[in-house]
Amino acid sequence: MYSFMLGAAGFVLAVVALGLARVLRGPGRADRMMAMQLLGTGGIAVLLLFSIANSLYAVVDVALVLAVLSVFASVALVETAPPDSGGAA
Repeated sequence: MYSFMLGAAGFVLAVVALGLARVLRGPGRADRMMAMQLLGTGGIAVLLLFSIANSLYAVVDVALVLAVLSVFASVALVETAPPDSGGAA
């Protein structure tokens, strides 16, 4: 089970790296924010897999803190974004 969890964590890291390579090329703030969200989500997944594989349940708390920080970063982006130039979405 240990090697499976570590393999799954490695797979998640590889998928996040591929996704970040694509998203970071985006020109706008929203594209970069999506990259940060992807990094946060992948980091949470890797931490949870690592904590289960090694029976380190305190790492779950670190994953929860990372999730909260990710939400705060999204809210900060939305709050500092310039208002829309008009038109209905």
